[in-house]
Amino acid sequence: MTKKLLFLLDTDPVASVFDTVVGYDGGADHIIGYGGVTTANVGALVDGCIYTRGPKEKQFTAIFVGGGDMTAGEAVFKAVKKRFFSNFRVSAMLDSNGSNTTAAAGVALLAKARPLAGKKAVVLAGTGPVGMRAAAMLNIEGAEVVITSRQKSRADAASKAIEERFGFTPTPIEAVDNAARARAIKGAQIVFAAGAIGVPLLDEKGWQDDPTIELLADCNAQPPLGIGGVEAVDKAKDRHGKIVIGALGLGGLKLKLHRECIGKLFESADKIFDCENIYAQAKELA
Repeated sequence: MTKKLLFLLDTDPVASVFDTVVGYDGGADHIIGYGGVTTANVGALVDGCIYTRGPKEKQFTAIFVGGGDMTAGEAVFKAVKKRFFSNFRVSAMLDSNGSNTTAAAGVALLAKARPLAGKKAVVLAGTGPVGMRAAAMLNIEGAEVVITSRQKSRADAASKAIEERFGFTPTPIEAVDNAARARAIKGAQIVFAAGAIGVPLLDEKGWQDDPTIELLADCNAQPPLGIGGVEAVDKAKDRHGKIVIGALGLGGLKLKLHRECIGKLFESADKIFDCENIYAQAKELA
């Protein structure tokens, strides 16, 4: 039987153990990890994938682009796809820093809880990879999206990057502290916290009595959490009359989604998993 080979191309110096484990759990027979992958050196790695096996066996070779830097990952992923031509291609997936799968799990669970179309969504710390991808997925659901940052220049830059990649422009807002972020969510129905580990973004008093807030999701599992008053294990939990989702509450779906996408890479040689179709898969699994 032809072995399912997954080539983990990581932009960090050392290939991710997390992505390796989930890759095996997703059905790969062997995972070969390369660290320090860049647009300059990825070409030869891709060539090794597309020129070896025959047409009927190419589906059993796949590429996963990871690493901690989504910007670097996007550049490498673009270079990978550019190397493909005719039937000289294999399936590939981008999930730098777990950004696509994490954002997809969180937004899919919010969308399962209540319709998001026409509602205002504020992505706190929306300039990072998870926040930017969550903004795109909320837009897919028809929400009006706002992203916050401690620096207006960073919010503006992220908004421009989202426009270039996804074709819509979220509203950028500077919110330097928890009080400013509490003001930023006034009038919103959805709050998605995408900050770094252990960084609090919103106090419980900033949302618990807000009459418009309906849904909150927090991606931070390590105390102090991103949103005060939300527990990491919450999964569509009612708190103060709002539906809340914690990092561990969405984590189960995130891992299931990651494994599912890895398995699908080996179904044919032409699958490309990035933000949009990873989110579509998340909605099927939610």
